[in-house]
Amino acid sequence: MPLILETIVTTLSPEGALHLVPFGLIAEGDDYVLAPFRPSPTILNLDADPYFCASSPRDVRVIAGAVTGRREWPTVACDRIRGRRLADSFGHAEFAVTSVEADATRPRYRGRLVHAAAHAPFIGYNRAQAAVLEAAILSTRLHMLAPDKVMAEMRYLAIAISKTAGPREREAWDWIEDKVAAHLGTEDRILADTDAARDGEASGVTC
Repeated sequence: MPLILETIVTTLSPEGALHLVPFGLIAEGDDYVLAPFRPSPTILNLDADPYFCASSPRDVRVIAGAVTGRREWPTVACDRIRGRRLADSFGHAEFAVTSVEADATRPRYRGRLVHAAAHAPFIGYNRAQAAVLEAAILSTRLHMLAPDKVMAEMRYLAIAISKTAGPREREAWDWIEDKVAAHLGTEDRILADTDAARDGEASGVTC
């Protein structure tokens, strides 16, 4: 399997309207491939203007927000291409599409790096942020998975949220939990149960 980098991809329509969406960039040699499913504004934008930008967000709420209907995040102009990048990011990369593999379901756009820049220091990985990322991806596949599978995955991911999340990560998780609960038709919240279990374990520990 190829290396896939989870990013925030931005494209512009011919009229200049921004489309912001989480996307996995597929590494192929020195290039990266976007493979959106039809129908997609990303496809329409790339066909009209073959450039895109990929940003690595500092705030994981951008990813959770994009899959839960919250796509209004600050952006600034790109440096070399017609486009915009996420304002609050560790870094961004600008790409020009060099070729397209046409497909009725999922065309592939090969991007050649035009420019890249770092904007903030990356100090370390966080388990809760990784859990939000996985939960966000899971939330886009609810129609494909059995409810028991969804709940099992969410319960496991909630452990990292309970132990290592900051306020932003918890808010991002809450958005995804709301989406999952609405799909499953339940008012239960996994994180509340996980927090309660953690607190119960802690109450029995002496230092």
